Amino acid sequence: MTAGIGIALLRHGPTEWTAARRLQGRTDVPLSPEGRAVVARWRLPRIDGLDWSGWSWRTSPLLRCRETAAIMLRSMGLPAAETDDRLIERGFGDWEGETLAGLRERYGPDMAEWEAQGWDFRPPGGESPQDVLQRSMGLLQEMLQHGRSMIAVTHRSVIRAIHARACGWDMLGRPPVKLADGCIHLFRLDATGPAVERLNLPLTP
Repeated sequence: MTAGIGIALLRHGPTEWTAARRLQGRTDVPLSPEGRAVVARWRLPRIDGLDWSGWSWRTSPLLRCRETAAIMLRSMGLPAAETDDRLIERGFGDWEGETLAGLRERYGPDMAEWEAQGWDFRPPGGESPQDVLQRSMGLLQEMLQHGRSMIAVTHRSVIRAIHARACGWDMLGRPPVKLADGCIHLFRLDATGPAVERLNLPLTP
């Protein structure tokens, strides 16, 4: 890591809704049995010059993240992670349980127009990416003030929002880098905000 503190983000393990490509949002879906087996194989990657032992752990309060963190921490002989509401998944409101493909088929041009709002795209009764970023940045700024690096078990929308902020992506079209599941995404944080350090570091040895 260069100057600043480190923020390492990883998405929870697979759920049945993950496999079905459903928008999970705040719906408290647990890991699937297959998901628990996948997470049991995850290990933090070895990176030259980086010692994970001094990093704190935080997790979204949703069950799929708490289970993921618990399995990983238990394998390392570490205590449970602290939960933080600011790491919770984007609320998708009325669309939770739906698939993007189904919504695009149902709403057609209207859906395309909504998605073209980028940072301000808000599902009915849900959150925009801007909302997600604002609450996430509150946590990052708190960690910066404490001067302690953090590993966060969270959700795709949180990771995408922080990545977009770090690289200047406007949340329209394809992201500059596809963020893979089963990986850890490492950012550097200083007074100017997050910056990309290394992305898509596999969690499986």
